[in-house]
This record gives sequence, C-alpha cells and structure tokens, in this order.
Amino acid sequence: MEELKQKILKDGRNLGNGILKVDGFINHQVDARLMDACGREFARLFKDVRATKVLTAEISGIAPALMTAMHLGLPVVYARKTKPITMPDQVFLTLAPSHTKGRMVELIVSPEHLGSGERILIIDDFLASGATIMGLVRLAQTAGASIVGIGALIEKAFEGGRQVFVPLGVPVESLACIASMDGDQITFA
Repeated sequence: MEELKQKILKDGRNLGNGILKVDGFINHQVDARLMDACGREFARLFKDVRATKVLTAEISGIAPALMTAMHLGLPVVYARKTKPITMPDQVFLTLAPSHTKGRMVELIVSPEHLGSGERILIIDDFLASGATIMGLVRLAQTAGASIVGIGALIEKAFEGGRQVFVPLGVPVESLACIASMDGDQITFA
C-alpha cells in the first residue's frame, strides 16, 4: 500500500537491530485517516474468508484491527498483556517475545470473547519473526477457533516470519513489506 510506505519513509525511523520506530502514526500517536485506509484495504483483501472476529494484541495492533473490523462489520478482540480484575479466573494465556520490550510478554484473552467455532482473522502491526502472531494463533486454537487469515501493516521480510504460517494454509497479507533495513535505510520488497 503506497500510502503506508510513504508514511514509513517520511515519519518512520530505522533504529538499528531490525527495530522500526513508527509510534508517531501507529501506536503512541495514531494517524486515524491512515489506519482507516489500511483497514479498508485489509477488508478488501480478506472479504472472502468469512471471519467472525478480528483478533490482535494490545496495544499496537488495536488501531489497524479496529479499522479492519469496522469495514468488515465484525467485533475486535485484543489479547491483553496484563489480566484485569474484571476478567474471569480461567483465561486463555500464552507467552510471546516482544521485540521492542526485549522480553517475553503474556497474551491473555477471556473465554467470554473467544470461543469454539469462531473464524478468526488476525490483524497486527508487524510481521517479523512471526512469534507474536503465532501466540495469537495458539490462543485462538486453544479456544477451539480456526484461523482464516493473517494481516500485518508492516512485514519485515528479512526476519522470515511468513514461513511460520505456511502450515496453517491461510492467506497472509502485509500492506508494506520491508526487504532490508541496512544502516539507516529502509528498502521495500
């Protein structure tokens, strides 16, 4: 998606070690118009998968997931990283590495909002190693739901995460695919 690529080049920053700073328009401050355009594009790409819910991880995945769900007419469920007191004692929980936090984080979903028979479309901000999205896959599968598609705003193809999802046999789409981040450069595939 050209609009997203241009925004990455203009306002994103390559911090080195594979870290791309995009918090000025995706998660700390959100460019709502851009996220709406991204959600519209994801809705177009996944219109035929017959999803019943969109699943993401807090916090960075919420904006693109919400906009995608809005254009598909679906609810959004997001995996929490801490368990609030309002959540039941029995939850679906998995661990996933956080690239930006440099440690493992919990991903928690209430069984009240993710259940057997659901058709889940996962939308997240990044597809890098695939570990966080695989955490979401595990949560959905534990709940008895099936994955019908995976979308990421930005894919770092040089980390190889896309290959992790081949066994799932579902469509995997990214709106901006980065081939390399050498030096201070960002090169799209």
